[in-house]
Amino acid sequence: MLCAIYKSKKKADTYLYVPKRDHFDDVPEPLMDSFGSPQFVMLINLATKDRLALADIDKVKAELSDNGFYLQLPPPTENMLDELRQQNGVERD
Repeated sequence: MLCAIYKSKKKADTYLYVPKRDHFDDVPEPLMDSFGSPQFVMLINLATKDRLALADIDKVKAELSDNGFYLQLPPPTENMLDELRQQNGVERD
């Protein structure tokens, strides 16, 4: 299963996976508008991969088959102050 990966110029660390290069027909227009002009990153064969760096390969394959695309969002940012407060049992106001 081939897959083309694009990164967003508008949203940092956001990637769009589609089954063919420059094939965005199945991507909803509002998503394309918020994603911005896609910048091609690479073409990969998912059949030869066991895993991906930041995405669940089985979920990517399923989304590509079911919806025609997969959107990879950046991981949530950590709030180190809240984490420290939680570790020390300090409640927020």
